[in-house]
Amino acid sequence: MRFLTRLSAAALAISPTAALAQAADPQGSGPIVAALGWLQGTLLGNVATAIAVMAVAAVGFMMLTGRMNWRFGATVIIGLFILFGASTIVAGIQSAAG
Repeated sequence: MRFLTRLSAAALAISPTAALAQAADPQGSGPIVAALGWLQGTLLGNVATAIAVMAVAAVGFMMLTGRMNWRFGATVIIGLFILFGASTIVAGIQSAAG
C-alpha cells in the first residue's frame, strides 16, 4: 500500500501543470529582456535579411555550377527558413500545446 502511495505522489510531482509563475517577467530581468529584444531585432532586421538574400543567392549559384554539395546548400536554406520563421514556429507550438 505504501508503494502505491509513493508512486501516486511521484506521478503527481512530475505531472505537467500550468506554470503560473511564468506569466510575467521575473523581477530584475529588464536588461536581459532588452538584450534579447535587441538580438532578435538584429537577427531579423534589414541587415540580416540582406545578408540572408546574398547567402541564398551565393549558395544557389554555387549549387548551380556544381561547386557545392546539394546537402550543404539545402541545410543553409532550411536554416534560414528556421531563423526567419522561428516566431511563427513557436506560436504554432504554443497554440498546439495550449
